[in-house]
Amino acid sequence: MILFPAIDIKNGQCVRLRQGNFEETHVYSNAPQIVAKQWEAEGASYIHIVDLDGALVGHSVNDTAIKTIVSEVKVPIQVGGGIRTIKDIDQKLSLGIDRVIIGTKAVQDPGFVKEAVSIFGAERIVIGIDAKDGMVAIEGWEKVSDYHAVTLALEMKKCGIQTVVYTDISKDGMLQGPNIEHTKEMVKLTGLQIIASGGISSMKDLEMVQEIGVYGAIIGKALYEKKIVLNKAVNMFETNGL
Repeated sequence: MILFPAIDIKNGQCVRLRQGNFEETHVYSNAPQIVAKQWEAEGASYIHIVDLDGALVGHSVNDTAIKTIVSEVKVPIQVGGGIRTIKDIDQKLSLGIDRVIIGTKAVQDPGFVKEAVSIFGAERIVIGIDAKDGMVAIEGWEKVSDYHAVTLALEMKKCGIQTVVYTDISKDGMLQGPNIEHTKEMVKLTGLQIIASGGISSMKDLEMVQEIGVYGAIIGKALYEKKIVLNKAVNMFETNGL
């Protein structure tokens, strides 16, 4: 299981939201690249970045901060938030990141996903599925679509997608544990590489998601609040548990 420390960027700062609420923002650092270097030093093998401003407005906003992070660390990076066009994907990859995460646009236009996979390869394109009560949320979590999360994942599989970041918004930033039931459903019913996101708050939570067969787990607030120590988690779940 790969552990992905999360860096959420808003106004160039490293922040965390509660349940995706842009009004409830806590700033952890004014220098996201320093945070990235810390996670790398603690053994991170991959870093997960979200351009929160980009997710809300529909285009890249924090590329300067992302480029600085890329220049400061050697580990691969995946980035999501505001990626809606082929040009957006090309631009993000040109910053030196390894793969992009497409969310809102996947719901609106599955054909776009197919095109992206054909141009850049399945290994560079990840789908972000954010759900409230099992239904897919879009546009920075501001709107809920009429798509069921599993249905969307299966449609993305037909488009050539291999990896999905599955986030339960009700759990995100709450440190109340992940939605094991829905995540397990995604793993079993789709056969895709599922990265669990939202609510992971302890080593026990990591044990639980590992047991249901996820490909990876994103850890956010639990790292910043020191509920999980990254190097210990990497030793337990990644170094020994691949």
